[in-house]
Order: sequence, then structure tokens, then C-alpha cells
Amino acid sequence: MNKKIICALIALTFVSQQSSIFAQNYKDIIEERKEIRKSSRKELNEKASKDARKEAKRMKKEGWTIAPGALPLEKQLDKSYNMQYEYDEDMFPKYIIGEAMSIGENYDAAKIQALELAKQNLAGQIQTEITALIENSVANKQLEAEEATSITETVLAGKNLISQNIGRTIPVIECYREKSNKNKEVLVRIAYNSTMSKAAAKRAVRETLEDKSEDLQKKLDKILGW
Repeated sequence: MNKKIICALIALTFVSQQSSIFAQNYKDIIEERKEIRKSSRKELNEKASKDARKEAKRMKKEGWTIAPGALPLEKQLDKSYNMQYEYDEDMFPKYIIGEAMSIGENYDAAKIQALELAKQNLAGQIQTEITALIENSVANKQLEAEEATSITETVLAGKNLISQNIGRTIPVIECYREKSNKNKEVLVRIAYNSTMSKAAAKRAVRETLEDKSEDLQKKLDKILGW
């Protein structure tokens, strides 16, 4: 058989196989999205927990309401509670939660500011976790006190850098209330995957430790499990 014909047949077979794989992958994606949509609808129709309903009732009395198109406050609170009780395979919290409020003349401005403050809240929690690990390393004699002090000061000074390294967060709660002067007070609560938070801290700490010794950086990597 002519070599050109053989090559053409091989090429056609390869294309056919790739098309079949693509079609199967596309089918799998569609099925997955259908399951997600079914699960979302089921979750929306399910009754919120007693605690969530009680908290929503209290907040509504204080004037909090939701933006048009948002999930009912009870469902938002329910989602927040559930995420706080999720744990990974090592039984560590799967998410860290950041919350903040801000007041502005209009809703959008207040929301943007609240989201930024919530990210700062997350960054503060990440800072606290790193600092605790560093202090523990001194107790376990993995670091000298002077080394720990140097790193801690660097970490504490790098809160904004940690915040900048935080990636996509998950909106959990968003509500607002109108003040007597017509300003809008917005409350937001966001979740961030704990694994991703470690990655954000890793990038930030390495940037702030660029001028430190390589040996110190290696020690920190070992202590923090990087």
C-alpha cells in the first residue's frame, strides 16, 4: 500500500479517536453540570436549618435585607454554617471565613470596600496561623529565638502582601441595610480554601524574605510544610 495512503489512514484514525474522546469529555461535562444544577435546586428548595432561620430573623429585625436576585438570608446563613463545619482529609477546617462591614453613599461602593476589608480579615487569620507555627517551632527548637523574631516581624509587616496574593474567594453572605442618612451599610462574608490560603501565604512570605538568608528560607519551608 502507498505510504501516503497509510499515513492518511493513520491520521484519520487519530482524528477519529480524538473526536470520540472530546465528545465523551463534553458529554461528561454536560452530565456533571446537570448534577450540579439538580443539587443546587434541591439545596434551594430544602428548608434552612433552625439556627439559620433564627439568626436570619434576628438580622431582619435589625434592618438587614438582601439585594435583588440574591439567595434568601436564611439560605446564605445556612451555607455559611455548613462551610464552617467542613473539614479536609487531615481533619483541618476546609475553609477560612472572612467577614466585614462598610458604609457608603451607594451600595456598590460600600460592597467593594467591605470585600476588601474581608480579604484583609482573611490575611490577618493567615498571619496568625503562620505566627503560631513559628512560635511552636521555637518551642520545638527548630528555630532560634532571633530567627523566629526576624521572620515574625517580616510576616506581620506583610499583611497587605498576603491580601494581594489571595485569589478567588467564595461569596457566602451579602446583605445590607439603609442608615437614617440614606447611606448603605453592607455586610459580606467570604470563604477561602485553606489549601489556597497556604499558597497565598507561601508566595507572600517568600517575597518578603528575599533579602534573608537561603538557609532561613529553607527552615521556614520545612516548618510550614512547604
